[in-house]
Amino acid sequence: MKNFFTQKTVKKSLSNVKHTPSQSAIATVGIIFDESYFHEREALVQELIGKGIEENNIKVLVFKDKIKKNEHFDYPVFSHKDLSWTATFNKSEVKDFTSQKFDLLINYYDTEKAALLLVSNQSKAHFKVGFASIDKKLNHFMINTNAENYKVFIGELFKYLRILNKI
Repeated sequence: MKNFFTQKTVKKSLSNVKHTPSQSAIATVGIIFDESYFHEREALVQELIGKGIEENNIKVLVFKDKIKKNEHFDYPVFSHKDLSWTATFNKSEVKDFTSQKFDLLINYYDTEKAALLLVSNQSKAHFKVGFASIDKKLNHFMINTNAENYKVFIGELFKYLRILNKI
């Protein structure tokens, strides 16, 4: 039920989205992962560093379907439990991430889940990139591949960022 109400809220807010493209170069990057399907988080971050993004300018937020009681992480993680019935997040890491004004937000998930869509939609990022399988109103730019091909995704992303004079 909570997932249904959140999905409905996100879809309603996406219908009112007005994209205002930024002309600034990419310096800060935020990445939202769905760790349910993609476990190469570090490899993807290393690909970005290899393309010239500084490591301290990359922030990661990871979604997990279920977080075990005694499980500890060295990076911010959220799940469905952190989502309220009113489509807001109680966790400070999620609030901090969404309020940060990234130059680039990478929505690295190819399956629509209400919590992921909500975080992406609430983000204050200037330029949002994601997969073509996700709602077209959420991202400014979409890449048609799957999450397992992270090298292809990063390669295509940087090819088009050069064309758009963002790097």
